[in-house]
Amino acid sequence: MTSDAAPVVRTLTEDDFPDWLRALHTGFLRPPTPSAEEVAIRLPHQDFTRTRGAFDPGTGRCVATFRSFAQEVTAVGGAAVPASAVSAVTVSPTHRRRGLLGRMMRAELEESRERGDVLSTLIAAEYPIYGRFGFGPASWLTQWRVDLRRAGLDPRWSGPGDGGRIDLVDGATVRKLGPELYDRVRAVRHGMVSRTARDWQRRTGEDVPPSDRWTEPFHATYRSASGELEGYVTYAADETWDDGKQPMNTATVRDLVALTPAAERALWRYVCAIDWVTLLDSGHRAPDDLLPLLLPDPRAARVVTHADMLWVRVLDVVPALQARTYGAEGSLVLDVRDAAGLAGGRFLLDASPDGASCAPTTARADLVLDVADLGVLYLGDESVTRLAALGRVEEATAGAAVRADALFRASRRAWCPDIF
Repeated sequence: MTSDAAPVVRTLTEDDFPDWLRALHTGFLRPPTPSAEEVAIRLPHQDFTRTRGAFDPGTGRCVATFRSFAQEVTAVGGAAVPASAVSAVTVSPTHRRRGLLGRMMRAELEESRERGDVLSTLIAAEYPIYGRFGFGPASWLTQWRVDLRRAGLDPRWSGPGDGGRIDLVDGATVRKLGPELYDRVRAVRHGMVSRTARDWQRRTGEDVPPSDRWTEPFHATYRSASGELEGYVTYAADETWDDGKQPMNTATVRDLVALTPAAERALWRYVCAIDWVTLLDSGHRAPDDLLPLLLPDPRAARVVTHADMLWVRVLDVVPALQARTYGAEGSLVLDVRDAAGLAGGRFLLDASPDGASCAPTTARADLVLDVADLGVLYLGDESVTRLAALGRVEEATAGAAVRADALFRASRRAWCPDIF
């Protein structure tokens, strides 16, 4: 029997973890009972000071889950901004609409601000939920399905023509070489987030929980003519034949990271030239990825997914705006509204391509906006003018939206390749 008393929201102890994991599976519609093996694999990686649950007082069962972990987000210009990444958010169907997510989220955001985190981040399973907590979609993803029979590529391609080389490697090699290369790439590509050692283990098949349903992929690296590692790709392929005994396989890219345009072009060309592969699934790419325009016939690449990806919640406006660079020199006074009382206020931003200063001010506002829309704008992926046209940004000074666009917009789209 369920008690009428409100569930208790608290951090976990180790003894709570199997029941918390059951509630997590329930929320994500997976088979609810975790195996002893899964509990044992996941347990060492849990930080119980940052893992919350809601417990029904009548049954003692966990009915909602929530966790966070330390993360860095690359801002425009390459600075690594400290963030608290929110994940594993569920509420069991028996306890919906009782404010449990709000209670867990408020506790998390307040603690994150006290820890000194500048941002909070998440990947939203459902779009309408997180705006009310001050999050906004700061990057988007596009996924293409490429019909390689129409793409116009030379089927005789056998390797890079720039003196570089591509080699197949195993997961252990990716675990060894991948983290350093990935960190070099994220230092120059805004929107990317840091990866933990655990992330690399799971990507390469080491210590993977049974519920992840992992299958071994292929890995290939690109080295320049000088022998420098400049990129890698991880991909999997199915095994499909048509009625005429012709191969109709689909290759799916799970991860493709490149430090240079030459490496990126070579790796895309490689996966497009694998024998028996007729369709290519690009995986989660930035909307302005090179892939479609690398094809002689870009129409062979059909968009199958275009959706929001990384959501950002600004926790501290001054260090957040000072961490990034801007497209021009200029000043703006931003009046930021935050119903949670964490990041609101009026701020003077003095911006330039080399950096910025930001400080509280009492000067007249140029723009008035909610903290969620500041998150939308933070990675340079959205137009202030468009948000003003939607009524989401108030232009208190004539022409301020156009000036803000010149400052905030970036030359490339923000890209976050990781779901967490």
